[in-house]
Amino acid sequence: MSATQTDNADRKTLILTGASRGIGHATVKRFSSAGWRVITCSRQPFPENCPWEMGPEDHIQVDLADVDDVRRGVDEMKERLKDQGSRLNALINNAAISPKLEGGGRMNTFDTSAADWNHVFNVNFFSPIMLARGLVEELKAGQGSVVNVTSIAGTAVHPFAGAAYSTSKAALASLTREMANDFGPLGVRVNSISPGEIETSILSPGTEKIIPSIPLRRLGQPEEVAKAIYFLCTEASSYVTGAEIHVNGGQHV
Repeated sequence: MSATQTDNADRKTLILTGASRGIGHATVKRFSSAGWRVITCSRQPFPENCPWEMGPEDHIQVDLADVDDVRRGVDEMKERLKDQGSRLNALINNAAISPKLEGGGRMNTFDTSAADWNHVFNVNFFSPIMLARGLVEELKAGQGSVVNVTSIAGTAVHPFAGAAYSTSKAALASLTREMANDFGPLGVRVNSISPGEIETSILSPGTEKIIPSIPLRRLGQPEEVAKAIYFLCTEASSYVTGAEIHVNGGQHV
């Protein structure tokens, strides 16, 4: 057994989708600082200028929009977890897409093509359940936690997030409750985090106009969402399942 395998055998392990920027990047940093092994998943190969401290041995290239590739990705994940007794402590479904009109405009129900609806739901909704179901034995062995990243856009019409994105996030919130019911008897907790306006590089132009309607009168930081995700993956939340935590400065009220 290599030194890396020996080190990994005793570490808690997280699988995270959508790690390259924003909330995902902050989450990698939060868990890594606590000593977790973080296996990241992306449609892109491991970047040479990787923004987090890890190596290509802990990155899996997978297209979450492709059902067959997700199945292949699950097989690769299971293989990567063998050096830890096939144990997974947390799965965070953070990856999501929100297509825009040419020029960055919001895509409403009239603007969204069937192909766009399918693409968005495959990434935002179907891949989380496929990953969790495919890794259920590993999650059970680790008495793990699943965290689905939903959105404030799933609860009301949003000025920037499109119809497909918003409805996929509403469906994901409902799916979280269903999963909590099904996975609970296995000792696996399933919760969701619902971020509001978070200050990242992909923030839509005009978001600053929303700030006066947010009770805390500011945008959220990716690190603040990462802290809430970390809470849901630790013993501090051992009796919490089926919950959706709003991380939005009170915007949902």
